[in-house]
Amino acid sequence: MKKVKPLIPLFKQFIKESESGKRLKKNGERIAKSSIDNYTYVLRNLILFSEETKTELRVCDILKLSKKELLSEKNYWKKFYKNFTEFLYKKGCYDNYVGATIKVIRVFFNYLKLEKEIYAGDFHKQFYVRKEEIDILVLSPEQLKFLIHDKEFETKLTPSLRKIKDIFVFGCTTGLRYSDIFLLTSKNFEQSGEDWYLKLKSKKTKTSSSIKLPNYAVVIYQKYKSKNTKATLFGNITLFNFNKSLKNIGELAEFTTPIEISREKQGIAKKIKNTKESKDRFCDKMSSHMMRRTAITTLLILGMPEHLVRKISGHSTTSSSFNRYVHYAQVYIDREIDKVHSKLESY
Repeated sequence: MKKVKPLIPLFKQFIKESESGKRLKKNGERIAKSSIDNYTYVLRNLILFSEETKTELRVCDILKLSKKELLSEKNYWKKFYKNFTEFLYKKGCYDNYVGATIKVIRVFFNYLKLEKEIYAGDFHKQFYVRKEEIDILVLSPEQLKFLIHDKEFETKLTPSLRKIKDIFVFGCTTGLRYSDIFLLTSKNFEQSGEDWYLKLKSKKTKTSSSIKLPNYAVVIYQKYKSKNTKATLFGNITLFNFNKSLKNIGELAEFTTPIEISREKQGIAKKIKNTKESKDRFCDKMSSHMMRRTAITTLLILGMPEHLVRKISGHSTTSSSFNRYVHYAQVYIDREIDKVHSKLESY
């Protein structure tokens, strides 16, 4: 008779060892907090799935199983994948979330084999990791210029909103991730003659970069710099408050163009229905993610060669995600060219 072990306690141990540093990345670095947070979300979903569907979650070392028992184990995990993903979709999750969840479960199986010497089989390799291409939402160059230069608009903002606007403009110019922006100190800024450079190492990718700053970004730096060189430039603002403030700023700036958002479930695109919580205006979709995306597309739209934009953004030459920005920028350029052509064609 095959021996089974309950899965949930093992998954909790997987999280605990990731937190403590006992489990490390392949390169010897500690697991990032964001990854551990994702593991915790997956654990919650596994517990909910088990409770709501009355499913026993367990693992079994397959090395001593008979042919019949091996087939039974294969069917167990095939059924688990089908039922668990359906459970997530019914909860309202989309392909990217479901795919990311399954990816964590595959990592957990590898952990069992490599670190706990529990060989539960390679059934997890058959778990399909879905991905979806979400529409890229960015500020147009005109919208960005408005936030940078319109002094009348700035007078409408409270001091706290003005600071959020400045940080957002800085991010849309430098292409920094939210996590990197709030780690900046005066030590990251260097003057060479009349020029200022931002120098840093990305928290996520560990890549170093040196970005020449335009005058308005230098003004933002000088506005918030502290005499304490160890103090962070922009202080501490929660992501929730940052995104909430951005939506408010976007509404005050009248970035209220209606937009249509679609997401995918099992590869099928579905339009997101609007509710009181989910509106369809551009300003309602503004978030911290828009900073990096805006910086990259603005550079492409305004004519900077792709290889130089990649160097600034830290994307590799084989990055498929970068190609999405190129495509978006080309669509924007084509639309602007069409406007010019239409004026030439009318007489």
